[in-house]
Amino acid sequence: MKPRIRPIEKFAAAVAQCSKESANYGKCIAADYNNVSKDKCVNEFMKLQQCYTNAYKKR
Repeated sequence: MKPRIRPIEKFAAAVAQCSKESANYGKCIAADYNNVSKDKCVNEFMKLQQCYTNAYKKR
């Protein structure tokens, strides 16, 4: 029987697999952090979210 994996462990593993997407989103936000507005970096955020979702499902 497989040992139970806690949700936070699954999340941590997913985050570790998405460093490139995280960096891109961070760079987008930091580029003009004084004028952050809704949907400013929506494309980068969606790629990051998709990466997290895919990595989380694989665990």
